[in-house]
Amino acid sequence: MKAHLTSINDIAKALGVSASTVSRALKDHPDISEATREKIKAFAEKVNYRPNALALSLKKQVSRTIGIVVPEIVHHFFSSIISGIEDIAYSKGYRVMICQSNEDLAREQMNVQALLDHRVDGLLVCLSKSTNDFNHFLSVYRSGIPMVFFDRVCKEIDTDRVITDDFNGARLITSHLINSGCRRILHLGTHPQLHIGQERLQGYLQALNDHKVTPIPELILRCDTPAEVHARKDELVKLAKSIDGIFAVNDSTAVAAMQILRNEGFSIPRDISIAGFGDDPIADMIDPQLTTLEQQGYQMGQEAMNLLLERLIDKQDITESRVKIFQPELKIRKTTRAMAMK
Repeated sequence: MKAHLTSINDIAKALGVSASTVSRALKDHPDISEATREKIKAFAEKVNYRPNALALSLKKQVSRTIGIVVPEIVHHFFSSIISGIEDIAYSKGYRVMICQSNEDLAREQMNVQALLDHRVDGLLVCLSKSTNDFNHFLSVYRSGIPMVFFDRVCKEIDTDRVITDDFNGARLITSHLINSGCRRILHLGTHPQLHIGQERLQGYLQALNDHKVTPIPELILRCDTPAEVHARKDELVKLAKSIDGIFAVNDSTAVAAMQILRNEGFSIPRDISIAGFGDDPIADMIDPQLTTLEQQGYQMGQEAMNLLLERLIDKQDITESRVKIFQPELKIRKTTRAMAMK
């Protein structure tokens, strides 16, 4: 049975007064006597009356609520971003509503519509891997609702965005692998339609070019989750006999590859050096500890929320979209060999 929330009309009926009298009494309107105000407030407290936030937002055209759409909440990087967003949002008197797409376009579309139905003032979005249709975001953009993309962004829509310098990060960590003696480096990449996937692949290729290492197409695989690593175990083990390094697009993929190879008798990093991207907590917990790149998720979340707040407060003063770029920091640990002597 559906729960019934007490309304102003319920209070009015119970006390034998008009709904407008209840409404004004709850707002301490001077036209309502003190005795009536106290009587109505006491009854409202007794029946646990709460104002209808959605109704208020419809009336005021402001909900002081921000919608967040992320691929998955359990991922350390995204949870760090959410923490950064929340800390800024709540300090400025805003609430947040969080939805996860589970890397599914249809769910992402439903999430966006649900947030709009709840009259959020703005959106903070990280695209799902499967997003190849941007009409739902285009509708938001055309309606004038402020929207900021972070990490995985939509290049087709001219909005504010907060990103990692994925190209430079991939170039930096691939160069580290090369400088430690690797020449045949397998890249485990992500979906080609994702901007971060394109940038990390190009950074990897640029590092090879910088060091005059010939790229090998067979050493570039789309494989960006532990499940996909295990599904391609035989292929990975076969390739392992001819490679000396792996650069994975994220830490969880790097760790899964490392575990498979160690179980097959390969020594990490003596036989194969492995590096990830993201500095997930597992990178520092696994043995040996994973070389990776830190992305500063918390700070990215704060920056995304600040950009959105500026849009909400200074609607007429900001005419051009803004891009904030965070530089990843190389974290050298135990899964890569020491720098080779020149």
